[in-house]
Amino acid sequence: MTLSVFDIFKVGIGPSSSHTMGPMRAARAFVVELKRAGLLEATQEIAVRLYGSLALTGAGHGTDRAILAGLEGAEPESVDPDSIEPLLKRIRSSGRIRLLGEHEIAFDEPMQLLFMHHERLPRHSNGMRFSALGGGQRVLREEDYYSIGGGFIVRGDESEAPEAHSHAPPPYPFASGDELLRLCREHGLEMFELMLANERTWASEARVREQLLHIWKVMQGCVERGFRQSGLLPGVLKVRRRAPRLYRMLTESPTGSPLDVMDWVNVYALAVNEENAAGGRVVTAPTNGAAGIVPAVLHYYRRFEAGANDEGVIRFLLVAAAMGMLYKRNASISGAEMGCQGEVGVACSMAAAGLVAALQGTNEQIENAAEIGMEHNLGLTCDPVAGLVQIPCIERNAMGAVKAVNAARLAMRGDGSHKVSLDQVIATMRQTGADMSTIYKETSQGGLAVNVPEC
Repeated sequence: MTLSVFDIFKVGIGPSSSHTMGPMRAARAFVVELKRAGLLEATQEIAVRLYGSLALTGAGHGTDRAILAGLEGAEPESVDPDSIEPLLKRIRSSGRIRLLGEHEIAFDEPMQLLFMHHERLPRHSNGMRFSALGGGQRVLREEDYYSIGGGFIVRGDESEAPEAHSHAPPPYPFASGDELLRLCREHGLEMFELMLANERTWASEARVREQLLHIWKVMQGCVERGFRQSGLLPGVLKVRRRAPRLYRMLTESPTGSPLDVMDWVNVYALAVNEENAAGGRVVTAPTNGAAGIVPAVLHYYRRFEAGANDEGVIRFLLVAAAMGMLYKRNASISGAEMGCQGEVGVACSMAAAGLVAALQGTNEQIENAAEIGMEHNLGLTCDPVAGLVQIPCIERNAMGAVKAVNAARLAMRGDGSHKVSLDQVIATMRQTGADMSTIYKETSQGGLAVNVPEC
């Protein structure tokens, strides 16, 4: 599996990378394949079935909305979040859908987009089946897709290797934390330098830096929107946004307490994940459910660390992505597979490592910070109330961001030597996820989801 930094950090929309972005990409990919095969014009009906976690929590995660937008050609990286509601209103009021925006057919949503609550496809809990039918209900094409976390999708039993990077291996491939550290030692490289060298396989250094700073700009814009918005988040829980009020308190009535720093980390994370819950523009880092942790820690770095600059931001993102790649390769970043340790836990680990890199820590301190960040998230369940990415998800990002800052500080106070390696904690996380009951893995069938009234 060959991954780029920009596979780990992707611009998209909320509320979920696995339940919104992945299904939108899958729906679009299916109709694009229909067109390539010359079958689009012959298609008279589209049927979609959702399985496993997508069926159980898809309604609260906006999976149905994402699929309808994807069938019309929308992509999470470029779609205007404000355009989705009018598009859905048109489809649902007219009973017709425009495949790729060019071939209009009848679409009866309750009959043609089905939530298969008691079934699961074999490969992954986030399974989808798309069928295109022609005259006489003849099946023109049928395809299974899986949304495997972080917006990644795979078709049927195909490899998980992203096609965009599979043709050009980087100079320093690594499959484990130990291997990453060894390569850095052998070639005299800091970890961000190794990552930058790998990225130059697919783009110029100037372009890589430009893209990384664009990711940072989108994160900043998300926080700023989160500070400006007010009112209730969508859904039956009627959750009120907290970030705007906390932001006003911090800016208009500062207390001067040292703990104000913690409040700032909290408000940055809350702002991002409230925007995510509202379906706004976010950076998947490495998922949407955990999208507030990396931006919150980056904002902490820029606001509170002396000498912070854009070069530090670039180091942060390169190294954080390296950690995300290790989890993606050796475990999973899917809440439906690992529970929330695979989302908030991974993001905490990534942010801790990134902060140490931004602060000029050693490679060994970086690996130590990443290990601490995950070790103390092991076993974290994914139990969203009402299937919405709100409770406990929004607050959990604030807790994960504070924990990441602390993990980085602990690592920076040491020399990088420690008893539990990052590879060992990733292996433990993977086994913990395998052992975890399905009800705690993004199904809303256990934990807070069954002990907290929805309304």
